[in-house]
Amino acid sequence: MVGWAIAVHGGAGVDPNLPPQRQQEAKQLLTHCLNLGISALRSNASALDVVELVVRQLETDPLFNSGRGSALTANGTVEMEASIMDGTKRRCGAVSGVSTVKNPISLARLVMEKSPHSYLAFSGAEEFARQQGVEVTENEYFITPDNVGMLKLAKEANTILFDYRIPTAGKCAGLESPVKMNGLPISVYAPETVGCVVVDSEGRCAAATSTGGLMNKMSGRIGDSPLIGAGTYACELCGVSCTGEGEAIIRSTLAREVAAVMEYKGYRLQEAVDYVIKHRLDEGFAGLIAVSNKGEVAFGHNCNGMFRGCATQNGFMEVGIWD
Repeated sequence: MVGWAIAVHGGAGVDPNLPPQRQQEAKQLLTHCLNLGISALRSNASALDVVELVVRQLETDPLFNSGRGSALTANGTVEMEASIMDGTKRRCGAVSGVSTVKNPISLARLVMEKSPHSYLAFSGAEEFARQQGVEVTENEYFITPDNVGMLKLAKEANTILFDYRIPTAGKCAGLESPVKMNGLPISVYAPETVGCVVVDSEGRCAAATSTGGLMNKMSGRIGDSPLIGAGTYACELCGVSCTGEGEAIIRSTLAREVAAVMEYKGYRLQEAVDYVIKHRLDEGFAGLIAVSNKGEVAFGHNCNGMFRGCATQNGFMEVGIWD
């Protein structure tokens, strides 16, 4: 048996001037989620059950960008996406474009376990949700006053707004904004996608990621979070959840790259994380959390800060934002 380990994130790329109260709120939520996961792991819950449990909690709280509190499309609606992966058999499930499902991560798991497919989107995902009897609600449940205000700011600036807290004259990783995505200027980002990775005491790895995407995104845009191998990946060796500039994460297949360099180069977990952050993101910005089947936990990012927390069976626990 190996020792269990868990890591959770709430997005990479953070305004250095983020108010202390907001920092404390984020740390409190991450601590709460870690404690939920720790309690479940001590009760011998599987890695898969724990990542779903933790991400459901993050989707329910409007603090980060997933579930309730999701970023709004240019049309003022939510199009949420999520994915989950069980490393023991590399089973996976994903959804995109859901607008009424309270917990997209649980719908993603149902896609994995109750459908013949790995990925459902938009009306097909909504129809499947109703067939499965998952909890749904009106689109307005997910929309917060803060996000309505952020969308207004984004439209006034005619930009995809990654995070309203970072002024367009700000910096990330030492670069003057505006940063560009696929050649188009955008505000310096701090996307608050959420994710969880777990290795249980049996050495089973799992990963889950959920997001509302980008503020003022085009309707129909799909990011990295529901894409297996990009935003989420788990196998016998490790579990990985990514956050950041989705288009860069997609191009680099960032989550899968961690597993690949472990498998083909023989790297340990933190070595693999450091390698892909340095060599695979090109000009993109991102972060990730990871666990290995040996009970290791790791994270990495190439921008200002990352909302994250981790804990291991030997009593180590850390919640932080900055390096």
